[in-house]
Amino acid sequence: MSYVSCASLSARSRLRTCISPDGCFICAFHRSSFHALNLRETCALSILGKTDTGEDVENSATFPDADVAFPPSTGVYEIPNPFPFWGATYILQGPADLFREDPSNFRFIKRKTSGTDSPLLKELLEGSLTGSGGRTFSISDLPREVLLALAQTSRNPMLLEAIAGLACDFLRDETSRPTGIRYTTAEGGRPVRSIRDHLLYETIGNNPALPDDYKRTMLLVPGIQGESPILGEYRAAGTHVWEYVRANSYIPWGHYAANMAEDSIRYRARDLSGSDMTGLRHLYYQRIVCQMGAALGIPVDRTDGNGLSPTSIESMRKKVLDTIRLRIETGERLPFTGTLWGWNYGYDVSPSLYRLHASHQQIHQQYALIPPDAAPLEEGSSPVPAYAIGDQIADFVRRYREDTGRSFFEAYLTAIRSNKRLDGRTDLPSNLILFEDDHVVVHVPKAQRSQGEIQIMAKKPVGNVLEADEEIRSSLDRAILRVIHTLDALGAEMVTCYEVSKRFDALDSDQRLFYCLLPRHFKSPGAFSERQERWITGHYPEDYAEAARLAYESIINKP
Repeated sequence: MSYVSCASLSARSRLRTCISPDGCFICAFHRSSFHALNLRETCALSILGKTDTGEDVENSATFPDADVAFPPSTGVYEIPNPFPFWGATYILQGPADLFREDPSNFRFIKRKTSGTDSPLLKELLEGSLTGSGGRTFSISDLPREVLLALAQTSRNPMLLEAIAGLACDFLRDETSRPTGIRYTTAEGGRPVRSIRDHLLYETIGNNPALPDDYKRTMLLVPGIQGESPILGEYRAAGTHVWEYVRANSYIPWGHYAANMAEDSIRYRARDLSGSDMTGLRHLYYQRIVCQMGAALGIPVDRTDGNGLSPTSIESMRKKVLDTIRLRIETGERLPFTGTLWGWNYGYDVSPSLYRLHASHQQIHQQYALIPPDAAPLEEGSSPVPAYAIGDQIADFVRRYREDTGRSFFEAYLTAIRSNKRLDGRTDLPSNLILFEDDHVVVHVPKAQRSQGEIQIMAKKPVGNVLEADEEIRSSLDRAILRVIHTLDALGAEMVTCYEVSKRFDALDSDQRLFYCLLPRHFKSPGAFSERQERWITGHYPEDYAEAARLAYESIINKP
């Protein structure tokens, strides 16, 4: 194969990455034989069962008498991540060769509809199931673990309504449809929702098949989940988005959430329109330029009303960027130097009560400004740099240029465009790019994380949303929408999305703005390997890229 070894780059530049300075991917291949000493002291021989001809199946092969020599095994490809702090990807050759035969069959999960035709559940819903002693059973008699499983997986609206009634007390109209939640008075006179089972309430409220009036009543009407103020709004034909602010956040200087409103219910990625994505991202851009402008003493032009038009956002962005450059030249401190943007798409919980994803189904996105540093705990100590994921990228690309004399992102884009298949096949697709325009490229990373990662990268030296003009921002919005639709078409039900950007004051850096979209694979929700940044997968990235392209093309060609 045409890959240089990992060691050769390490010796030359001291950096562990799969991107060589001349724009090639650097990968390794393991197929080892080894000798294992037999240190066992006893045997536990037993009969495991019988064949269909009546012969015993024994476990004697499990207890060898001597040391064991293992011949070369099926190979494993090791791909250092482009960014060394994200570990390495390990591709199992055997499963990948099988997957290669037909990438079009790739699916994250093929969920079957449950609870629609079960005769048991039908009788329980009707309250007509009679047990011993003449007692009649209903849905409320099911164990909580079963209720949670049904609340998450059932697509039967009648069953979901019945379970919702077990989770809380509803106010209803004359037709028994929900109009609100009953409240009780807590200590201090504060009203509290009358919820009997909070986890069941949250799970049933996040099920896409729950009727919309229940969704609105339980989770979507402003104020039903708390008193976080709404300070932004976007309206367009068929689209309505609210912007909430959270002060009691893990981000001590506050973070914002753009949520699809109660009259624009979007629980599934396939329901998300271009107008919806524009609205969600509009609120992000508006908030960043306005809050940064206010912090820099730049008046916000509200001639359009409280909200800004795209033209006004662009005007404000340029003023903010000019002021930042002036402050850097004069040595003045910036109040904020970075952004955070993320999106947890999907919800799941197991009957064993493990929360399997961080957020909820209703489409939303979160964002915030990040300061350069935070006050130290001990008085008199130096300020502590505030964390931003882009800082790790900045440190790495600086070292890469120092060690190789080449811009990392230029080399990375070259490697993506000149990619060759891991298995050396020249008769199969080798393209990692799903689609691109003048401003962004959407690609499958050579070293995937999460068995299905897709990234969106700026093609020009644009490092954050303040450096991104209106055309680039529109390209990013379209790309994010297309990728989440593609992942949905491939069966992804939980996706983690986040932005990786550079600091505002790093004006001379060639760090590029990019977005990671990582679907949660149903066979690997996370374990010790992932905590060690070892990403194990069973397909070649080129074949997954082909599967994703087929899904993408089916979406854009849909009448």
